[in-house]
Amino acid sequence: MTDHVLVPVDASPLSEQAVEFALEEYADDATITVLHVIDFVEAGYGAPMEASLPGYWEDWYETEKENAEELFENLQSMADDYDVTLATETVMGQPARSIVEFADTEPIDHVVMGSHGRSGVSRILLGSVAETVLRRAHCPVTIVR
Repeated sequence: MTDHVLVPVDASPLSEQAVEFALEEYADDATITVLHVIDFVEAGYGAPMEASLPGYWEDWYETEKENAEELFENLQSMADDYDVTLATETVMGQPARSIVEFADTEPIDHVVMGSHGRSGVSRILLGSVAETVLRRAHCPVTIVR
């Protein structure tokens, strides 16, 4: 029996589809936690020149947390149709590692996540968060595409 489902989310339509799937499958039986990972490293790669100014990263982090809260509010609107209150968590780190660590340290029975479906060179160069979670998580993982 599945008691606790983890759905990692970003602002992509695929993560919304993953939440929708989790709601359809588990709304009556399980707690659903949506997890947003703030990736500081990826943000640093494309950082503007102002990133070296004092306070830039603090402001960036606050903006990211606000964006996560807005995302959670939008997803909760979707969950309201199922009469479900989503649990929400925001962590900072590398997405795949953070998702697996969260699933390992919390009582998670199942992970449901979207996949961008990259293939070929882009998958090799960029990696796949979904594939890494699928390979490393201790619990079942459902990939929604």
